[in-house]
Amino acid sequence: MTPCAELLSAAFATGRALPAFNVITLEHAQAVVAAAEAAHAPVVLQVSQNAVAHHGGRLAPLAAALTALAAASPASLALHLDHVTDGELLRAAPAAGFGSVMFDASRLPYDENVKATAEAVRFGHAHGLLVESELGRIGGKAGDAHAPGVRTDPAEAAAYVAATGVDALAVAVGSAHAMVRRTAALDHPLIARLAATTGVPLVLHGSSGVPDEELRRAVTAGMTKINIGTALNVALTRAVRAELDRAPRAVDPRPYLAAGRSAMREAAERLIRVLR
Repeated sequence: MTPCAELLSAAFATGRALPAFNVITLEHAQAVVAAAEAAHAPVVLQVSQNAVAHHGGRLAPLAAALTALAAASPASLALHLDHVTDGELLRAAPAAGFGSVMFDASRLPYDENVKATAEAVRFGHAHGLLVESELGRIGGKAGDAHAPGVRTDPAEAAAYVAATGVDALAVAVGSAHAMVRRTAALDHPLIARLAATTGVPLVLHGSSGVPDEELRRAVTAGMTKINIGTALNVALTRAVRAELDRAPRAVDPRPYLAAGRSAMREAAERLIRVLR
């Protein structure tokens, strides 16, 4: 296991992308690890608060499985806790083996976001965690509406980084969470301005909806950590459906889970290579 801070700082210093994949099941994680090994690339394994809830709210067993998987791999892999809003979950991260956390107070008014995030940063830094946060409204989740008016303002972003001490910043530049079609058009001049004013690695959420060339241009403009989740779920679901259509009376889950895992590995490896 490699700390996310180490992988992120190396990518930031060299102007390269760091792919970060959200994993839900063991098959997700196995697929991402296999893709990282095949591409000989560093990768972040991310577990969201929603994924933890899916597993009964128990972080430790999930983290233990991913830690064991990463320890057995020659690839450079980091473990990251994503979109955390629950303070108890944040406090559980260090003991569970996470080296970084994305604390999400983006739905709060600016001043409340600053206060909550600064508290999360103080806790994180005291316990060896790199802390990412979000400013602007990336959209794609209940209650969000992504539009140019809610994109991240460079001057506000610089003030936010200074006030909170965050180590990385997720910004709203034209992508949205949970997109199943790759139609997002990013604001590349805005990315460049944010990179110039914040001085910290920028994070692109909602990358599954961004076409390949847009992703490459985003990295060139100054984006560092590239979060990918829905692309894996699309590959998994498509492969599982095809396998069940082929054998509609099957009850053994292994064939369709294996097909799904293989499809996710191919999707992850392709995106890793796009971002190199």
